[in-house]
Amino acid sequence: MSLFVSHGAPTFALEPGLAGPALTELGKRLTRPAAVLVVSPHWMTEEIRVGVSETPETIHDFRGFPPELYNLDYPAPGHPKLARTALALLEAGGWKASADETRGLDHGAWVPMMHLFPDHSVPVFQVSMPTDLDPESAWQL
Repeated sequence: MSLFVSHGAPTFALEPGLAGPALTELGKRLTRPAAVLVVSPHWMTEEIRVGVSETPETIHDFRGFPPELYNLDYPAPGHPKLARTALALLEAGGWKASADETRGLDHGAWVPMMHLFPDHSVPVFQVSMPTDLDPESAWQL
């Protein structure tokens, strides 16, 4: 299954409005996934990188927001085995890709996940976006 979930501003973590509870309700209704693969525009690299960390850290990749936002943590586990399978599939599809052992979760991943799966029990890993990705290649990816 594929979902597009906007993360809005980082403050969505603290001020969920109506969307936060709606995402939480959606998370309850979904079949529990083995893991969530997140593609976020906040991780762009020359070649595709796949986060394979067992315990991805929460990255606070923003500035100028309320101090309490920097104290939030989303300690979901990674899923290295599935991440490496995704990496192998990318390579088999002709994409230049590599594993990233240390990459954590940027706010494009953990902010919506805080609402979708607030118990942080669903493993999460990220795949970067290539910096030179054109629309046709994005569709193929």
